[in-house]
Amino acid sequence: MKPATVGLIVILALGVLSPLTSDAQQAKRTYRIGVLHRGYFPNNPAVEGLTAGLKTLGLEEGRDVTFDIRFTRGNLQAIPGTAAALAKAGVDLIFVDAEEAVRAVKAASRTIPIVFIQVGDPVAAGLVTQVAHPGGNVTGVSNLATDLVPKRLEILKAMVPTLRRVWAVYHADELSSVAAVRKAQEVAPRLQLEMVAQAVRTPEELVNNLKALRPGDGLLSPAARTLNIPGLILDLVLMKRVPAVFDSAFWVQAGGLVSYGSEERVEAAQAARLVAKILRGARPQDLPVEGGNKIELAVNLKTARSLGITIPRDILARADQVIQ
Repeated sequence: MKPATVGLIVILALGVLSPLTSDAQQAKRTYRIGVLHRGYFPNNPAVEGLTAGLKTLGLEEGRDVTFDIRFTRGNLQAIPGTAAALAKAGVDLIFVDAEEAVRAVKAASRTIPIVFIQVGDPVAAGLVTQVAHPGGNVTGVSNLATDLVPKRLEILKAMVPTLRRVWAVYHADELSSVAAVRKAQEVAPRLQLEMVAQAVRTPEELVNNLKALRPGDGLLSPAARTLNIPGLILDLVLMKRVPAVFDSAFWVQAGGLVSYGSEERVEAAQAARLVAKILRGARPQDLPVEGGNKIELAVNLKTARSLGITIPRDILARADQVIQ
């Protein structure tokens, strides 16, 4: 073979192999995902769900992705500073688990992609322009808290037919909760219920409002955990025998009467698909906000007995979880 021919073969081979080599190098890149959540420990259901979801999609922790996890131990005042620090840390994407955290991260960066979970109404909260076309650098999975309010009230009324008055105590700055309460007020007359809406901003206001409950009242727990309002409502269920409906089976497993909604871990696993798409080149503004794709009904028989409630057969038949 002539030297010129050999040289041509080498050049052609290099031309063919170069793109493959480039692709291989890109495939080996390890992405840094920032995580901001309100929990008390680095690992929580949101982190577990995200990690599991990414693994299912072929993105292994340590090989393909690493996590920079920041958590605020329930301290709302710590969220803006933590969000700003995370935005400066050089991460490729930020994953957040609540409305106030999304708002803080969005204020800290207009360019880093943000994927959220545990937001009841992202449009009402001002986080995205539209569900189908989010705009900006934010998308995610909504827990549909506003949309599911009518069904939650229907379930509570079916379980407690004598119920006439339901309290909705929520944080005044949680815009998703504001939208959910407005929806509750719209549907309450159809269920022959009086809605008592109480917006609070401090623990003192929260306690004072909850003290005003009368025997026979019920409670609609907010999906947001600001001021630990669902936790205090759970205490009332256990100590004062007040029927309440929650957004998550987490509270029913802890002693709550009934819940209807999505789980944080499941939402995070679903959101992993959006995270993977963005890491592979998609823009968040082009990815529609998704609704939680697994909505579950959970009831606690022990709590029902302690409240003197007989759970209707149709609700038991429909329940995804029945806690004995």
